[in-house]
Amino acid sequence: MKTNGARFLESLNIPFELREYEVDPEDLSAITVARKIGMPPEQVFKTLLTTGGPGVHVFAVIPGDAELDFKKLARAAGLRKAEMVSLKDVQPLTGYIRGGVTVFGAKKSFPVFVDETVILFDKISVSAGTRGTQLILSPDDYLRAARALDVPVETADLTKPAPEEHA
Repeated sequence: MKTNGARFLESLNIPFELREYEVDPEDLSAITVARKIGMPPEQVFKTLLTTGGPGVHVFAVIPGDAELDFKKLARAAGLRKAEMVSLKDVQPLTGYIRGGVTVFGAKKSFPVFVDETVILFDKISVSAGTRGTQLILSPDDYLRAARALDVPVETADLTKPAPEEHA
């Protein structure tokens, strides 16, 4: 199925693979998606819409098995603070529903901050813009496509340390 995300990549002549999977509305976790598409969770990146205050939004794109560190994101984005956008605001701002958010083809383009681990992989997976469909592409192509949105795109350390590191 063609999605806005897929159409956007095609318009830039960026190679990608669409991978579809069965959606469980009760479990939209990136770890579950990773299992269903046969990729490690750290290569399946989730796209989170965050806010730094009224009218200030940024996308945070992090590995599926990681947790966003809001302080690190705020620092990277030059914001005083960052927090998740309320679920009811995600669709009006992006045109996408939870579990199907991508930076490509969103209603509005917001700055994109991608976790620095993205460059460790040959291929990554991101939502194609609808639940049940993932885009598989190279990290370089992902970043190139994000930059084509004419918004700031940066890689930074955005995740909390894994809990076992505190043991």
